[in-house]
Amino acid sequence: MSLQRLNELSDTTPVLVNLKPVGNGYMEDFFAGGGMGALLRELKDLLHLDCLTVTGETLSERLAHDDGDWIDRSIIAERSKPLEKEGGLVALFGNLAPQGAILKRSAADANLFEHEGRAVVFSSLEDLAARIDDPKLDVDARDILVLQNAGPHSTSAMPEAGYLPIPKKLATKGVKDMVRVSDARMSGTAFGTIVLHVTPDSASGGPLCLVKTGDRIRLSVKQRRIDLMVDDSELKRRSAESKRAVQLPERGYARLYAQEILGADQGCDFEFLKPR
Repeated sequence: MSLQRLNELSDTTPVLVNLKPVGNGYMEDFFAGGGMGALLRELKDLLHLDCLTVTGETLSERLAHDDGDWIDRSIIAERSKPLEKEGGLVALFGNLAPQGAILKRSAADANLFEHEGRAVVFSSLEDLAARIDDPKLDVDARDILVLQNAGPHSTSAMPEAGYLPIPKKLATKGVKDMVRVSDARMSGTAFGTIVLHVTPDSASGGPLCLVKTGDRIRLSVKQRRIDLMVDDSELKRRSAESKRAVQLPERGYARLYAQEILGADQGCDFEFLKPR
C-alpha cells in the first residue's frame, strides 16, 4: 500500500477507540468493552464485507453474529460521535522526505502541526546520547531536533530511537513536546510531535544527511509536507561534498542485510524477497 493511499484511508477513517498512549484505556478495557467485533460493526460501511475470514465465513457473516447489545462507549465511541474525525497517522512528503515520512498526529501537539524552526542536528545515536543532556547544548523549545543515520541502511538498522528525548535543559523548565525528525522508528505507545521513517534515509544519501544545525525546517501537516528551507544549489553542493564510498561487510548476514535492505517506504523488506 502506498503512502498516498495511507493518507486517503487515514483522512476518511475516524478514531473510535479510546486507548493509550493518546486515550485513557488499555487493551483489556477494549476487549471488555465490546472488542474488535463492536469496533468493526461501527465501521461496516468502510469495510470490504465480502472478504473471507479464518472461520471460512465472510466478514459480513461474522459481524452478523451479535456479541451483545452492551458496548462501553467510554472506550469504543459511536461512529456518529468519533473521538477524532481523522485517523491517527499521516504521511508527509517534501524535499526533506521525497519518498515519505510518518507522523502519528493523534499523539502529537496540534499547536506544532504548522511549525518552522531551527534544526539542531545529531549525527548518530552516539552523538545524541553524548549531547542531548549537555547543559551547554544550544537549543530552545521552538527548535527542531534532527537525528541522522538511524534508518534501515545505517549500521544502527532502524532501531526504536525516533522518540528523541526532550533536552534536559528544556525538560527541567517544563517543556513537554517539540518537533523531532529522524529516519528511525518508535514504539506505538510513544507520543509527541515526532516525524519518523524519513525516506530516503541518511545512510543511503537522502536529504536528511545534508541537514546542518542552524538550517530552517518547515512542518505542515495541513499540506502533508516536511521541507528543508535551504536552496537547491546549496543542497547540491553539500551532496557533492558528502559523497563517500560505501563499504559493505565482507560476508554473512551483515553483508546480506546491507546489500538487500529496502527503504522504510517499502517496508524495510529484502530486495531478493520481492516477486519478480
